[in-house]
Amino acid sequence: MPGASYLDSLNSAQKKAVTYGEAVAEGGGWRAGPLLIIAGAGTGKTMTIAHRVAQLVLHGADPSRLLLLTFTRRAALEMRRRAHEIVREAFGGGLSASGSGKAQSVLQRLQWAGTFHAMGNRLLRLYARHLKLDPAYTVIDRADSADLVDDIRTQLGFAGKDQRFPRKDTCLAIYSWRINTQRSLRDTLEQQFPWCKGWEEDLTRLFRGYVERKQRYALLDYDDLLLYWHLMMGEPQIAQAVSKHFDHVLVDEYQDTNRLQGDILYALRPDGSGVTVVGDDAQAIYSFRAAAVENILQFPQRYKPHAEIVTLAQNYRSTQGLLDASNALMAEAPKQFRKHLLGARGSGGRPVYVTLDDMAAQAEYVCGEILKRREAGVLLRRQAVLFRHGSASDLLEVELARRKIPFVKYGGLKFLEAAHIKDLLAVLRWADNPHNSLAAFRALQLLPGMGPVNARKCVELLEAQSGALAALEGYKPTQAMAQDFAKLRTLMQELSERERPWPGQIRQVRDWYQPHLERLYEQVHTRRADLDQLEQLSSQYPSRERFLTELTLDPPHATSDLAGSALHDEDYLVLSTVHSAKGMEWDSVYVLNVVDGSFPSEFATSRQDLIEEERRLLYVAMTRARNELQLCVPLRFPLTQQAKNGDAHVYGGRSRFVNDKMLKCMEQIGYQSVSATEPVALEGAERAATVDVAARLKEMW
Repeated sequence: MPGASYLDSLNSAQKKAVTYGEAVAEGGGWRAGPLLIIAGAGTGKTMTIAHRVAQLVLHGADPSRLLLLTFTRRAALEMRRRAHEIVREAFGGGLSASGSGKAQSVLQRLQWAGTFHAMGNRLLRLYARHLKLDPAYTVIDRADSADLVDDIRTQLGFAGKDQRFPRKDTCLAIYSWRINTQRSLRDTLEQQFPWCKGWEEDLTRLFRGYVERKQRYALLDYDDLLLYWHLMMGEPQIAQAVSKHFDHVLVDEYQDTNRLQGDILYALRPDGSGVTVVGDDAQAIYSFRAAAVENILQFPQRYKPHAEIVTLAQNYRSTQGLLDASNALMAEAPKQFRKHLLGARGSGGRPVYVTLDDMAAQAEYVCGEILKRREAGVLLRRQAVLFRHGSASDLLEVELARRKIPFVKYGGLKFLEAAHIKDLLAVLRWADNPHNSLAAFRALQLLPGMGPVNARKCVELLEAQSGALAALEGYKPTQAMAQDFAKLRTLMQELSERERPWPGQIRQVRDWYQPHLERLYEQVHTRRADLDQLEQLSSQYPSRERFLTELTLDPPHATSDLAGSALHDEDYLVLSTVHSAKGMEWDSVYVLNVVDGSFPSEFATSRQDLIEEERRLLYVAMTRARNELQLCVPLRFPLTQQAKNGDAHVYGGRSRFVNDKMLKCMEQIGYQSVSATEPVALEGAERAATVDVAARLKEMW
């Protein structure tokens, strides 16, 4: 057994969380009841859970029987990497060859680490036969799901109704919300989509058709991966079999789980044995994705006896002056796990609460402060401007461009949304699942002369023979497309051979696709680089199914289908919505429009639970700052419905979250725009003639 020196870097609360439980005397291993780690912002959450994994492994827990659930694949990889380093350190670091070998063995066997959706997919493949599910099912992304919904929507005649019927993306959002919250369609429409309440009956028909179509083609969407897993765990015998795969279950960012995920975790461990969840209820900001903050708030009471709670409050990110304001903000929240963040980096300065005339003055002020900090040695990329809504930075972006301050705004196309990537993946998905008519329909239309009508006829031939690729022999293409059609048919037959190895398949598809890529798209060299990246990624996966599924669930970002060319510069400022900024940190942070209407959003004031989530959103924004934080408060906002040069406006009210106690923690200043200063006196005005205006007005009557 290695020494406990690997615990020396932890503070007392972290050490308590890591070592919770006891070693099993007979046979080794670690025994522990349910544990909730409340990890405040910047308190070393990732390090703590990685040490917890290492603690279990070092005391005999089998790494292959640990289930680690995260919200991104990258987070899982980072957790595995850190756990490997900790285990290696515990065995003597690089000085011990045997210790290094043991650490590497742990890393290789820690295979059940990934997102809820990815782990659900793996379990569904294992138990597919028990669920009457085709093990060769295809996981489709949001774009394909929306297209499938749109196809059914059109076939049912909903697109031609006299009144506005929800578009495909709205329909899919309704469906997804209803699945992940497990609420009825009626409740979903009343609470989230009230303008769609009149379409309940038609939406029911649409969603029934959507489910039937997916089942017919052996397709699963993102929501199905959780839904099928949830239903599988509702069958006691299957749930018991699944649970026996794992001795410990650890969940990261538990405050972001939805009801399905919370129920899945409980079904895996009804008694709570071996369950560790980590999160911060004060950072629960994703209810619009159906996340349920109740999961973490009610976690301790879900088990008998109640779960142990360990609170991490030692903050390693921000100075105490910034934390005092953040603590004051959350002190007023009615439902929470109480914690008071204490900074490990000294007192620092207080955050600045700056009032400004309007949003134009706000843009002017923020740009000035950014440049001032840059000259003082704070790189642009160590500064960030955060806001509630994407449109809040419009005026600022204009001012940044005028002052030649380069910036990047969080967002953009995903890798899988790029047309050329979707083309190539469609061929692979079709080969992987011959029932996948969506993929077949797209792949066929890559051929010159093969429009939607001909492609549909071809797909119908395939459907008539249960997706057998031999059905392609029955399609008679025109003479102009005969040669290209024959090449595609040969390619599909070769890819469908079960004994054909996975390495080399993407290269084979690329060779076939190259002439079509050159014919269909511009910027071929850039797109070819994306395909190079895709081919490199494929080598990291053991099979075509794993590659297609995991790439769909956790795609990288695109490089070539973005609007315009990328701006290359020595440095750049970060603009981001608060939702996109979660988990990030910067030296200097500026938060725009800290007024009622933005914090909280005007669309979130109808229910108290939504208002409290807006409080948490402001808290997340404030706790991104390491050294400096500025809350910007414009006083006037222009009315939208007026002439271009109109001056009608309303005054913004102080955010209800910024109370007197919080204001005492901040430095309050005012800023007046340069353009709003007193006008310069006109030369010669003193010598101008005088006019008795009052007398003239009286003469008019």
